[in-house]
Amino acid sequence: MELLRPSSAEEAVDALARGEGTGGAAALAGGTELVPLMHDGIVTPSSLIWLDLAVPRGVTAKDTAITVGASTTLAELEVDPAIPASLREACAQAASPQLRSMSTIGGNLLQATRCWYWRLRYPCRLHGGDRCHAREGVHREHAIFGNDFCASAHPSDVAAALLALAATVHTTRRELPVADLYRLPTEDDRRTTTLAHDEVILELELPLPDASTYLKAMDRKKWSFPIVGVAAARTGGETRVALAGVAPIPWLLDSLEDATPLEGTAYKLDIAAALVERARAQVAESPSPR
Repeated sequence: MELLRPSSAEEAVDALARGEGTGGAAALAGGTELVPLMHDGIVTPSSLIWLDLAVPRGVTAKDTAITVGASTTLAELEVDPAIPASLREACAQAASPQLRSMSTIGGNLLQATRCWYWRLRYPCRLHGGDRCHAREGVHREHAIFGNDFCASAHPSDVAAALLALAATVHTTRRELPVADLYRLPTEDDRRTTTLAHDEVILELELPLPDASTYLKAMDRKKWSFPIVGVAAARTGGETRVALAGVAPIPWLLDSLEDATPLEGTAYKLDIAAALVERARAQVAESPSPR
């Protein structure tokens, strides 16, 4: 296996493009997601493109927005007072301290599902098969929204916080709302993101809300993936709410009545209702900090 360390975003894109047809090239940032997938044989790249020199790191604060380099770690974000409260709280609850010190915000947005059927390499729809094994089998941690084709649940606390904040993603190709980074998988396209193989996330731009929060229900009190995560951000008279752990992608909530829970996930709807009510109340009452 080849390890490349490009010194610019342009070199990283070129290296990813060259590797696409020769056994596969994979972008490497903190490695907290990619390395376990390689260990389990789910991802088998012939080359790794290390992005530490190619992608910005750090936080730049402006009057009405904040820019975050995609190589910035969750540990750095959780203690930065310039960061909106919902994102700081999401980062602080995302994983163990050791993982947060390595995990980058760009990589966190691109996490693969924790669905055990996918992780155990069952021939499910995300692996190109014709069945969603979760719908037929044990699925207590799976989706209650957008689960017709695939019942997996997106695990990123951070993505839900950014979705509620209406963040903008800057890549080597384009600028897009964070909501447009994701897509529900379909028969014709099994991917859950719109990111091209040779496209790299560079920065995120966060509008500053008047108030925000992130609440999370877990199987354990600490260091666990969300059963349900709820991010809320209020700007002026509008409050945006986004959920983690309830759909194949981070879910911008319109109404809980849109949920289509499976038999084993119906309990999540009660948890979501309670957390959404609590989060809305917190941001309605909170003057500051953001």
